[in-house]
Amino acid sequence: MAPDRALTDLLSISDLAEELGPLLEDAARLKTERRQGESRATLPGKNLALIFEKPSARTRTSFEVAIHDLGGHAIYLSPSDVQIGQRESIGDVARVLSRYVDAIAYRAFRHESVVELARYATVPVINALDDREHPCQIVADLLTMRERWADGFHGRRLAWIGDGNNVLHSLILGCAAVGLDLSAATPEAYRPRGEVVQAARLLADRTGAEFQLSSSPEQAARGADALYTDVWVSMGDEAERAPRERAFAGYQVNAKLLGMAARDAFVLHDLPAHRGQEITDDVLDGPRSAAWDQAENRLHAAKAILERLLLSAPERERGPRQRRHRRTRPRRRR
Repeated sequence: MAPDRALTDLLSISDLAEELGPLLEDAARLKTERRQGESRATLPGKNLALIFEKPSARTRTSFEVAIHDLGGHAIYLSPSDVQIGQRESIGDVARVLSRYVDAIAYRAFRHESVVELARYATVPVINALDDREHPCQIVADLLTMRERWADGFHGRRLAWIGDGNNVLHSLILGCAAVGLDLSAATPEAYRPRGEVVQAARLLADRTGAEFQLSSSPEQAARGADALYTDVWVSMGDEAERAPRERAFAGYQVNAKLLGMAARDAFVLHDLPAHRGQEITDDVLDGPRSAAWDQAENRLHAAKAILERLLLSAPERERGPRQRRHRRTRPRRRR
């Protein structure tokens, strides 16, 4: 079991940089336990608030099932329920919810909103997606790759084909943290943010990971151990649909592009997919697709994240019958 560490919030995948390995081990264990019908109620009585400015099937379902499996309860708050930042300030919502629940997962339009919520909350805050990052998705992605690469991440290379969006931002940081090489192919006008790339290169200096950025899908895919793509038009980008579709026309993951990768390469997609645009049906539904394992792993990633934030290391190790009652310690206000 990993040594304990004071992780108070998960706002960026870089918050997990020092413990992604142990977290993935926990997620793999939780997956095995669930499949064997041996899930443990490690978070009895814990309540998780889900604030969603954007709808989601996988994020909401994975967190609701995760906290339920662990013995807790989820409370879903839709945009009409909260109207965060409009009907009530973000700080006031954070202060009130901290009196009711043990953790908050926030799916927001703006990264600054997630940071502000965490600033005023006295319980852990989880970034369930914003315009800068999608850390929970990347934990599931790394778990999926870990399952398929028994020899680990070092010496492997992942190719990203498409938009330099929030998923790629977290992926760049996550790959750098675990020592996985990444080649990203994006149109010039849709490159990832420079500050994220710079932060990832600092992480990569410690792990030996390599990061390459180009505009050529073929260059990125050639010899890669896995290909990853995402939608060209995300929620909030609908007004840019036409120019985006023109810019990404040559960035489709299809049989031809997959044929340039390693013979045993597989394909990742965080879903939902716009079939026939960023990926073809034969690839997404084919034998080399890992997208469905990736979607399932959102659940096990969510469980590992919740345990990491709400339990100490000894408590994660003990079964429910061995666990003593622990009074929640107040968090230091920031």
